Amino acid sequence: QLQLVESGGGLVQAGDSLRLSCAASGRTFRSYSVGWFRPAPGKERELVAAISWSGGNTYYANSLKGRFTISRDTARNTVYLQMNSLKSEDTAVYYCAATTRLLLTTTVQEYDYWGQGTQVTVSS
Repeated sequence: QLQLVESGGGLVQAGDSLRLSCAASGRTFRSYSVGWFRPAPGKERELVAAISWSGGNTYYANSLKGRFTISRDTARNTVYLQMNSLKSEDTAVYYCAATTRLLLTTTVQEYDYWGQGTQVTVSS
């Protein structure tokens, strides 16, 4: 069983940066593609960014391109989400999730393992 633990959230001001971490244990992380999600109006959760198992492919929500960067450190079994120029509308609980699908997927239901989430609050 794969366990995921997010960290790095907190209270920041608009314009600040945060780096979220998603640490995996229980299984080798390198076989999984990983996504970061947050709640969205009308949806249970929306995909913010994703990275393939190899790290060679990434996905970003259109509205976040240029501000967020996803990366992974295979040796540390960790995936990161660097968030820059934060806005008040980025306030949310951020979840990381893992999938064994070979191709990157934006479908929430195709992610098999989930962390408990980390709160990000951006004050304006």
